[in-house]
Amino acid sequence: MALLDLAPRSFDEYAAAGGGHGLAIALGAWPEAVIEEVAKSGLRGRGGAGFPTGDKWRAVRSVGAGPRFAVCNAAEGEPATFKDRTLLRTNAYQVLEGLAIAAHAVGAERAFVGLKEAFVPETEALGRALKEMQAADALGSIPIEIVLGPDLYLFGEETGLEEVIEERPPLPRTVRPFIQGLFATPPNDNPTLVNNVETLANVPHILREGPAWLRANGTEDSPGTMVFTVCGDVQREGVFELPLGSPMRALIEDAGGGAPEGRTIKAIFPGASNTVIAPDELDTPMDFDSLREVGSGLGAGGFAVFDDSACMVQAAYRYSRFLAVESCGQCPACKFGTGEATDALEALEAGRGSDRDVELVLVRSRSSTDGQKCALPTGESLLMQSLVQVFDEEFRRHVGRPCPLPRELPFHKIVDRDDSGRFVYDGDYVRKQPDWTYA
Repeated sequence: MALLDLAPRSFDEYAAAGGGHGLAIALGAWPEAVIEEVAKSGLRGRGGAGFPTGDKWRAVRSVGAGPRFAVCNAAEGEPATFKDRTLLRTNAYQVLEGLAIAAHAVGAERAFVGLKEAFVPETEALGRALKEMQAADALGSIPIEIVLGPDLYLFGEETGLEEVIEERPPLPRTVRPFIQGLFATPPNDNPTLVNNVETLANVPHILREGPAWLRANGTEDSPGTMVFTVCGDVQREGVFELPLGSPMRALIEDAGGGAPEGRTIKAIFPGASNTVIAPDELDTPMDFDSLREVGSGLGAGGFAVFDDSACMVQAAYRYSRFLAVESCGQCPACKFGTGEATDALEALEAGRGSDRDVELVLVRSRSSTDGQKCALPTGESLLMQSLVQVFDEEFRRHVGRPCPLPRELPFHKIVDRDDSGRFVYDGDYVRKQPDWTYA
């Protein structure tokens, strides 16, 4: 059974299909044995970094002083990504069961699910599932609380999420949660586990079916399936579950239908966090290590496709502006660097830029990571540098001239899906300002 195969309408329906059995097994075992099962499966985090889940759980349980906490990160905000929201809408029960297993394994005294208050269908599905499972005494003894937060990209950063749980704005911290976690006060550092929705959704199946369940798909080093999002210039936008290691062509052309009729694929953006992927890399396996080997990354499994009618300068401007707006300003090099790169791209896109603006994009992208607390400026650095390098000729054609490809591009911040299955993008985002207010 894959993560998206079951869409239960109630907890009774979920339980009838085997739901809850994974937690029952976990509660009857030593926490260390539960961690060992997850480690044997080879599960890696599905939120971006691909860190081995068992290793993270083991570190939270065994290192540091003070109470432990467990957190489900459901504050999905990466452009071109809609997979965690889809999982919550489809089957919130398996996510909550996974969180309860994780909380037991690391010895947590409380657990939290953090998601954006703008995620109304997801909040309703999660709240309903939580009430049903609590009424059925199906979550063990560790209390689980839903925490709603602002529609800000950094709310999805694990330390920014911690800040929101502690009732502060999502300003990232320097120290990772498994080293210093929620409500920490010296001498207690309160190690805290943070896993994203998809990672936790796998856990009940691993406990119920054994580690071989995950390893039945994927590769040796990246076992299992992953829930991918593909959007933009494809015939079928959507969320698709594929084995890790599948060629990118299977997502873009087979699942997504390829470019619109009469067009060809020009570029693929892996969210806003990694280097651009060229059409000649479509046979690259989609796993954590293979994409890293070609200089990019799997990230959260979201991919925005641009065809040959799309202007790469305009696309770069929209993504750079997103990162400049969402930067919190704690690290001046990030806020200043992404801001100046965005201004240079805006000038180029409008036809009033110079060769100096092209160079400025490169310079500011390189320096934006100085002193960083989170990975936001890394995305700016990787994506913008790769775009200028791969599409240098197109950038130079914009110097002092109107855009030769003036088609208006959407920005792929997904808010929902329409009746046809196409994604709905945030049309108000153009009004959002770098101080997080709206013009």
